Amino acid sequence: MRTALEARQIERYREQGFLRLDRFLSTDELAELTDAVTGGVAEMGAAKLAGVDPDDTSIKDDPGTWYDRVFLQRVNLWRISDVVRRYVMAPELGRMLCELEGIDGIRVWHDQTLQKRPWANPTTWHADGPNWSFQSRHAVSIWIALDPATIPNGCLWFIPGSHRVTRFERFPITENMDQVFENYPELADREAAAMELEPGSAAVFNGMLVHGAGANMTPGWRRAMTCAYMPDGATFNGQRNILTGDQIARLRVGSPLDDESQNPVVWSRTRAPAFA
Repeated sequence: MRTALEARQIERYREQGFLRLDRFLSTDELAELTDAVTGGVAEMGAAKLAGVDPDDTSIKDDPGTWYDRVFLQRVNLWRISDVVRRYVMAPELGRMLCELEGIDGIRVWHDQTLQKRPWANPTTWHADGPNWSFQSRHAVSIWIALDPATIPNGCLWFIPGSHRVTRFERFPITENMDQVFENYPELADREAAAMELEPGSAAVFNGMLVHGAGANMTPGWRRAMTCAYMPDGATFNGQRNILTGDQIARLRVGSPLDDESQNPVVWSRTRAPAFA
């Protein structure tokens, strides 16, 4: 992993809310991670959330819905793949993300592989943070291209600086691409930025940044491996998101999200990583 940063990259990230990392993975690292993701998806079958009792979640593929024609989604592969865990919980990655956000420690929220099938629907403009089980303006995600991510096959798009505008209020995500601008009309005139990526390159973006992806207008797949992170010390806000029923039962609003089996520490100035 290429995790060294220059001061200008940190400045650009904080201003725009996203950063491009070319050649983030080496050729060998890309092959290893891609194989692990492929194996994890095969192992999970139709389930979307790994590492939980299938009777405890109703999250399954439903190919007839608009959402499941946006992408194939498999969450928390780190629970079933030591290789995925080694990549998404690499301490040097955690340190880099803390540098970008100016925080002292970081935990996994969840990983996910997002794979646009041939001819897949677009990913509607949205911000991730309002949907998660904590509130922080320092949540951050990394999105690693496993295949070429291009404008024709549905690469990421960002609205620069939108992380400074968005709120924690939850808004519905519909199939309408312009839905977000009903809630944030001040963003409607901003120019969006496309981020085409070669395999092994990555995008890092703030959890409050408005982003989306185009339709896959090709007969090939566009696969990516992503992971979202929260600052160490984040607390429960009452929203379930990916938490199980048993986990919700143990939490109250304001409880620290510090269960190492669910949200392990990746890097911290004051404590050892959960998986060193």
